[in-house]
Amino acid sequence: MLNTKLYNYKKKSGISESVLLKSGFKRKFSLYELYRSFVYAPRAASKLIGNRKTKLLDPHFIERLQLAVTEVNGCAACSYQHTQMALEQGMSNEEITSFLSGDGSFTKPEEAKAIMFAQHFADSRGFPKKETYDSIVKEYGEKEARIILSAAQVMIAGNMYGIPFSAFLSRLHGKPYKGSSLFYELGMLIVGVLCLPFAIIHGFLRALVGLPNKRFDKSTT
Repeated sequence: MLNTKLYNYKKKSGISESVLLKSGFKRKFSLYELYRSFVYAPRAASKLIGNRKTKLLDPHFIERLQLAVTEVNGCAACSYQHTQMALEQGMSNEEITSFLSGDGSFTKPEEAKAIMFAQHFADSRGFPKKETYDSIVKEYGEKEARIILSAAQVMIAGNMYGIPFSAFLSRLHGKPYKGSSLFYELGMLIVGVLCLPFAIIHGFLRALVGLPNKRFDKSTT
């Protein structure tokens, strides 16, 4: 019920009003995690841009993956933005509400494994188990799996920055998030921007030496 109200409110209002419906963090990230996500995001974004040309994966599928990541992380700003994008792409109100609430009612059978991977990716804070990635490679193919991973990588980077941004907006409206502080919010927003060029260079150097744009938890526990 709350997520349905949130969706309907977002549909009628701007981002500043939307974030006021949240009173605290669903998930909170560190500056290190933000930097790490920025390292992987540029190459991931280039994969998604390439997919727009090749149409290897349906843009609606990509949007559903990113809505699934956002639902796990609970970023009000990203949720608002992707709601607008999903509406523009022609997704139904019921489908968007379903993904924002974590309900699998509108998950297509052929997309189920990818959606579950996106949720696992978010739940593992961008450090998924390797076997989960191997399972989507087996299900969809290597090229498609890279695009699925890239969609999750871009989204989690946006979430990590969007969450403190949402908290800061809420603070400006006199409703600070529980467990947050102005120091944390501004620290993530300001230092995050300052770190972005270094993260991009870091990612470029990884590509230059042939390192893959992915990182997995290879533990068996």
